[in-house]
Amino acid sequence: MNLTKDSEGKVSWQKIVAKYAHPDLRKSIWQIVNTLVPFFGLFYLSMRSVDVSLWLTLPLAILTAGFMIRAFIIFHDCGHGSFFKLQRANDLVGIVTGLLTFTPYYRWKHEHAIHHATCGDLDRRGVGDVYTMTVQEYLDAPWWKRLGYRVMRNPIALLLIGPVLVFVIGERIPPAKGRREIANVWWTNLALAVIIPVMGLVFGWKNYLITQLLVLFFGTGVGVWLFYVQHNYLGVYWERHAQWDYYKACMQGSSFYKLPAVLQWFSGNIGFHHIHHLSSKIPNYNLPKAYHENTVFHIMPLTLLSSLGCLKWRLYDEANHRLVGWNVLKQYRRVTVSH
Repeated sequence: MNLTKDSEGKVSWQKIVAKYAHPDLRKSIWQIVNTLVPFFGLFYLSMRSVDVSLWLTLPLAILTAGFMIRAFIIFHDCGHGSFFKLQRANDLVGIVTGLLTFTPYYRWKHEHAIHHATCGDLDRRGVGDVYTMTVQEYLDAPWWKRLGYRVMRNPIALLLIGPVLVFVIGERIPPAKGRREIANVWWTNLALAVIIPVMGLVFGWKNYLITQLLVLFFGTGVGVWLFYVQHNYLGVYWERHAQWDYYKACMQGSSFYKLPAVLQWFSGNIGFHHIHHLSSKIPNYNLPKAYHENTVFHIMPLTLLSSLGCLKWRLYDEANHRLVGWNVLKQYRRVTVSH
């Protein structure tokens, strides 16, 4: 297509994304139906299968976790106010889907908005992101902080242990400030304190807990992996606040994760993350259309295979503007000693 340009001849991306930032009620309702109906059905079958064989429960729980990820995408879009035209509808569906994913809606909404506003900004890290230290920060840190960071960036902690702990325990702790966010955490905790015993009493504690923990384990692990590769890949954009640029942070600081069609469906098109960061008001079901109709969004994709290499990036080398692994620390220490 012919791209809209401003007076300086630059692509006016605001006008492009605005065309897709309109929720379709029928598509939104259909996405709720084709996500929540299978989720509840599979969750029930998973609980019943515990009495038959855990080998049957495992694949059912994995499939259920896939629909939990889709539910989280709906929750995510509601947090951005992009799933429905009415904010009340977004908030209501967001609160309900938040209970399914053990996530307080208003607290997450607030922190995620900060993530969008600060993504790629080295001076405003630490809220709603996978924390990344610079090489110099790591070298200057005390031993206990370096150890904690190494543990946190270890794939086992990052993808297998950490996600469940964050969603089951971390999300239960209210933030230090924000009246609505604090109240939302307590109301979510209260609701879960009612739902969990009811599920345990009705379907059996063993059946429910095994199913719930398996679904959370796989769902949160994959969810954190998706979030990780969206902003931790070779060539990712990071800059100090004075030089930070919003467009570059979106197009160069957020990946295009090109997934197989089935995985793209389960992940709610979140792989088109660069477009999502340009305009969080675009519903997830409009992201593929925005990509295919505008060549300006055709950036180098991150594939399922190439994304595995993202695990080796642990620190940001500010001097050379790139992510690096632990192996570069020796050469940095040698340079420091020589000086």
